[in-house]
Amino acid sequence: HVQLVESGGGSVQAGGSLRLSCAASAYTYCMGWSRQAPGKEREGVAAIGSDGRGSYADSVKGRFTISKDNAKNTLYLQMNGLKPEDTAMYYCAADNPFICWFGHSFKYWGQGTQVTVS
Repeated sequence: HVQLVESGGGSVQAGGSLRLSCAASAYTYCMGWSRQAPGKEREGVAAIGSDGRGSYADSVKGRFTISKDNAKNTLYLQMNGLKPEDTAMYYCAADNPFICWFGHSFKYWGQGTQVTVS
């Protein structure tokens, strides 16, 4: 079992930036971020595999950057150019799938961190 703990959420004005972090209790080669806005289904945002290459949802491409520190088992999401529609609970996820991409149904999930853009 992998435990995931997110941090870094908060409130920011449109156009601002936030950096989310996720500390994992064990290594998995694929990690990602998903988000869920009130009244909406959870959607994949970004994922990164062991090769360090990220995959992104079209809605965040060019604004968000996913990265990972393998030595620390820590995942990051740098969010720039934030928009009100980015407001959601952001969840860290981890797994060892055959294919690592942002739309994967991850096995392990964190508790989430709230991001509010006004």
